[in-house]
Amino acid sequence: MGNTFYFAWEPALMHWLQVHMNTLTAGFASFATLFGEELVMVVVLGFVYWCYDKNMGIYLGTNFCMAGLWNPMLKNVFMRRRPYFDHPQVQCLKPVHAGADIYDINIQGFSFPSGHSSNAATVYGSIARFSKKRSVAAAAVVITLLVGCSRFCLGVHYPTDVLCGWLLGLFTIFFIPWLGKKFSKKWVFYLVMILISLPGCLYCRTTDYFTALGMSIGFFAGNLFEEKYVRFQNTKSPLNCILRLAVGGVIYFVLNTLLKLPFSPELLSSATALSYGIRVIRYAIILFVIVAVYPMAFNRWKAGDIKKS
Repeated sequence: MGNTFYFAWEPALMHWLQVHMNTLTAGFASFATLFGEELVMVVVLGFVYWCYDKNMGIYLGTNFCMAGLWNPMLKNVFMRRRPYFDHPQVQCLKPVHAGADIYDINIQGFSFPSGHSSNAATVYGSIARFSKKRSVAAAAVVITLLVGCSRFCLGVHYPTDVLCGWLLGLFTIFFIPWLGKKFSKKWVFYLVMILISLPGCLYCRTTDYFTALGMSIGFFAGNLFEEKYVRFQNTKSPLNCILRLAVGGVIYFVLNTLLKLPFSPELLSSATALSYGIRVIRYAIILFVIVAVYPMAFNRWKAGDIKKS
């Protein structure tokens, strides 16, 4: 299943890098790739949105949601197989889903473009663009480069997967804010973003698209609700920040677990329209709760809070 296409230099470069890697450099590559993981992205977004600067968090979240949708939409068009599928000399040093069959493309996903690379370029690039500080921009470039390079060093992406992932992230952080300025009402802008991403429902057969669709719906709806009814304050208190992140993480994982209970594992893991629909609804509820409902509790934790405009 899937398509195989590559430049001859790509598997050759990956093989050369892996031959010259040792335990230390392989460990560093595995560490660097964590900064492109969705879990780390969610922690970063949670910190920025709940604690540091809500406006920056909305900016980051919007860009992240759209890059998260467009990446699997592209993957399901090109359906590129991961390099280690077709090149025995390339080793898979860190599978996307550890513990699963590394050759199961339905679980490990398609290769082009790299999701970790687009995540890193989108999130860290958005932070740099919003802050407008050279030091932040330099750090964003370094982290994004390390994440991308780690992906082909670990054997899970071709270099061209990484390059196009970076380009997708860059396109997102410039195109989405530009497009947002064309709409006087935020809800119309959000609706347009969802509508232009819905065609993926017709052909995407990987769960990452439906996860991103649910997250986007929940994030957009939650942002509109929060702005009208909640209006929570950011905080400079380290204790409050830790508390918000810890409780938010617990809520995320508890909700994700509870919302699965009414359904059998066989249904949830099946590649069916019902399974995909359940996934969309599940993640929409989770994001709505942590973006709009959970922050209602912040007004009770007032020590050290300040309002960010």
